[in-house]
Amino acid sequence: MQTVARYLPDHPFLAGLDPAATELLAGCAVAVHRRADEFLFREGAPASHFYLLRHGRVAIESRTPGGAIVLDTVEDGEVTGWSWVVPPYRWTFDGRAITDVTAVALDAACLRAHCQDDPRLGHDLMTRFVRLMNQRLQSARVRLIDMYGGGRHG
Repeated sequence: MQTVARYLPDHPFLAGLDPAATELLAGCAVAVHRRADEFLFREGAPASHFYLLRHGRVAIESRTPGGAIVLDTVEDGEVTGWSWVVPPYRWTFDGRAITDVTAVALDAACLRAHCQDDPRLGHDLMTRFVRLMNQRLQSARVRLIDMYGGGRHG
């Protein structure tokens, strides 16, 4: 079985990260497991971690009066959680395991401290998160166009 420290360099989100930086991140990381239908995080709760998924699927959901709406899904090799980056550091959505999930949870306070102490690490991580945010926004755009149609009326 791979330890968290040995797994981090293999995760696509951290690919190419300086080995010393990866070692720092390992000090902030723990392995987590969630069973299907358990939550990794809940909207409004403190965003105390972000997650590198190893195995499983997570639904990113928004609560509505009629129930939860799935906005996106995250799978093996992907990342969920950028709320730890943006004050006031609270989850914007729910993250619910669709299947059993194995992930690495990285402690947000630990990461913020390392980013403060090492601006190069902070820049590298923020660049990766901005790229991730852009991909997710583009995905949401495509879903909205699919839902509401791309044609003009009038």
